[in-house]
Parts: sequence; structure tokens; C-alpha cells
Amino acid sequence: MFDSAFDCVVLDGTVVTAADVGRYDIAIKDGKIALLAPARSLSKVKATRIIDAQGAYVMPGGVDAHVHLSEPQLFGKGRPADDFTSGSRSAIAGGTTTIIAFAPQDRSDPSILNALDEAQQKARDAAYCDYSLHLLISNPTEQALEEFAVLRERGVSSIKIYMTYEVLQLRDNQILDVLLQARKDLITTMIHAENGDMLTWMTEQLERRRLLAPKYHATSRPQILESEATNRAIALSQLVETPILIVHVSSPLAANNIRTAQTSGLPVFAETCPQYMFLTRKALDQPGFEGAKCVCSPPPRDGEADLESIWRGIENGTFTILSSDHCPFIYDDNVDGKKSAISEDAPLGRFRYIPNGCPGVETRLALVLSADRLSPQKFVEVTSTNPAKLYGLYPQKGALIPGLSDADLTIWYPPSSLEPFPVTNSALHHNVDYIPYEGQIVSNWPRYTLVRGEVVWDRDNGGIVGRKGYGQFVKRGPSAFCREQPEWDVERY
Repeated sequence: MFDSAFDCVVLDGTVVTAADVGRYDIAIKDGKIALLAPARSLSKVKATRIIDAQGAYVMPGGVDAHVHLSEPQLFGKGRPADDFTSGSRSAIAGGTTTIIAFAPQDRSDPSILNALDEAQQKARDAAYCDYSLHLLISNPTEQALEEFAVLRERGVSSIKIYMTYEVLQLRDNQILDVLLQARKDLITTMIHAENGDMLTWMTEQLERRRLLAPKYHATSRPQILESEATNRAIALSQLVETPILIVHVSSPLAANNIRTAQTSGLPVFAETCPQYMFLTRKALDQPGFEGAKCVCSPPPRDGEADLESIWRGIENGTFTILSSDHCPFIYDDNVDGKKSAISEDAPLGRFRYIPNGCPGVETRLALVLSADRLSPQKFVEVTSTNPAKLYGLYPQKGALIPGLSDADLTIWYPPSSLEPFPVTNSALHHNVDYIPYEGQIVSNWPRYTLVRGEVVWDRDNGGIVGRKGYGQFVKRGPSAFCREQPEWDVERY
């Protein structure tokens, strides 16, 4: 029936894509999806390896488009604890097969290409899974803007800019320069939307009152900061008629602004993260310095109603993608970690100096799937397919199309075959000494992870079975949501 043997055959999976669910076998050849066939119809074909999914979910591998790895100090004290090796190792153990990390431009560098070169050097021969990069822009000089075309030639089609943090914050005119150039070169612009000036003012008000503990991190960043900046980012993008992606949205107020823009037909996309689906600001209000473990920006919001609003935003399409914003800092480290914010005059730390970020690349998929809130198709859509489409990876990633898609698979445990269990940091594979979800019960976990047809994670037989350096840099095209437009015409205004 078949001319040659396959490299791998996955039998009897409940195969889930963003559009469909069905019982199929999957054949893999030369790192690609070769064939989808009715369940058990490939049980007698020749294959180097056969995996019996036993009816379990088989999905396109997770695409986590927001991870911070091997970055320099950007926000004062603190340095991310994971490099491309430990971060990608953690990714595959959690079912993620492609990550997109950041190449941060130095504020004093007029070019963005040095940042790209440095990040690619750090990642080369270091990763367990496939990877790409976003260029993080802090100095949008004329030279940097002209280099957007070079980014595209080198397979990078996305950038990130900030509306907060002194060392990264761009003014509105600079944001407009970036957006106009991104429109020309078909580059996706990610925006961290918090009002930096309001944040500085709020922080000063709290410090004058000696309100310094970790819980005041959330107080310093009320929802209005995120909502205002989101609304302003939408207005700026509307002026130059170019798509934007608002990243790590935590605020229902900001989500409402995004939804309004979307229903008006504007090309505004949004990302949220598990910390805004499972954590509230109570996580920051812990004895001593413990609350620092959950300090991230924007912060977790007030209560269950806010969590519910974020879930609804995923369900109704307000949020295009669901990423981890994996930004790991070692807690018990007073030089580069969370405890670097502690000093003699502030024994509980000063919240403004706590490194912002939480680990999450390994727990993203299991936590969200186990919540049983999303249909299997919606789960695949926001964790794999939409990130691939948004960032120019589709259909190579995020799909199971024979002949076109890489054989990146996440294979879960069959129904009722795995007893629910608590997530513990000791079982994970990152280089961090805690997780914010310690003790959270999950009902499933990836049993196998395949990257380009190779089993790199086998939970029952060795765990990490892939090798460092197997991951490849993936050159990306433009976003599926970007389109070529005529030259922007200022006269129309």
C-alpha cells in the first residue's frame, strides 16, 4: 500500500486542530506530517517507531511566542535565570515545540542588528526545540528603522516596544515612527501597554508613605494604567493604519478597549497568559517576602471576577493567543534574583526593585487544558495555531497538514489513565527554584512531545530524551494578519 517505511506512526489519536477533532493515525516522514488516515488503518505499515496514542489527544505542538531567555539586565537588578538550553528543555517537557524569545537592543546602540546577532549566537546549538526571535526595540533611530528590512531578510518579522520602564519606554512620536516602518515592512508590532509616567507617579506616592512590600507592586499598577495605555496604543495604530498586538493583557478594562476596537474592524490583536487566569493580587500579599514570587507586570488583578473576564476574553476571541510570558528569576538569589530587592533599610524588599516576571513555559499547556474551560479546538487555536499564524510560522508550525507541516506533536495521556496530581517545582525542568502554581492540581500532562518527528519528551521512559542543539532557528514570513498596503498618506487627514 505504501512505497516506503515511515519514520514514525502515531496510532489511534484523537487528533485536534483549530478547526476539527477526529480519530486518526498520523504518519511522519523526514520530519514532516506525511499522512493522516483513519484510526488503526496504519497499524501494519512499516515504521521505525510506532506510538499508540490509545485515544488520547494528539495536537500540533505548542507555540509559545513570549519567553524571556538569556537576556541582560534590563530593568535594574535581576537577570532571567533560564538560557536557551534550560528554557527550551522546560518547554518540551510541557508540550511546547516552538518558542519565540527576545533579542533586546541596547539603549545606546543605534542599530538593531547587533542585538539580533548576539541573541542568535546565544541560541545557536543550545536549544531542545525550534525557536525564533522578536527584536526588542528601545532606541528607534533612523538606522534602526531602516534595518527592519534586514530583519525580514533574516527571517524575523516581529518587534516589541514598551510604553513603560525608563530604560525601554518610547514616547508616542517614537511609537508612531516604529508603527509606520512596521507597516511598510510587514512586521508585527507587540506593545507592552502600561502608562509609564502614571506608574512612576504612583510608585513615588507609595514610597513616600513607606509602603514598600511586594503587595504594593499591584497597588502601583492599577487597571487604569493598563487601560489608558492600551487605548492610546490603539489610537496610535489607527492613525497609521497598521496592526498591533497588545501583549500580556491582565485587565478587564484593557480587554474591553481591545474588544471595542476589534468590533469596529481595527486590526488589533491581544495576548494573555496563565497568571491572569489563575492568580489574583492575593498571591502578592504573602508573609514576609514570599509575595515577590508572583510579582510580574502587569500584575495579577483583584479577584475571581477579573479571572472570569479573562477566560471569557479567550472564549469569545478577544485574545488571539495565549502565551506564558516566561520570565524566570531565582527567588533565593540576592544578586540577580527576586531577593535582590531586599536591603537593610527595606527588609521586606522594595517592590519597585523586585525583578518582574514568573516562570511558566512548562506549565502553560497543562494548567489551561486541565481547567476544562476551553474546547479542544479553541485550546489548540490559542496555544498553537494562532501564534503560528500571527508570527509567520503557519502552516510549518501550528498545523497538521501533510507535506506542509513539521511533525511537531503533543500527545497527552488517554482519558482517565492519569490520576490528577499537584504541580510541583521539583518535577519541572527550568532553572528556577519556585513556580507560582505550586500545588495546583492538573488532570493531564504531555506524555510525548515530538519536534520534527523526533521524540524529545517521553514522560514514562526517561523524561527528556531529546538533545541539546536539536532545535533549529525558524525563519518566519509576515503575519497572516498583515497585508501589503499603499504608502501611508498623511494628506487624508
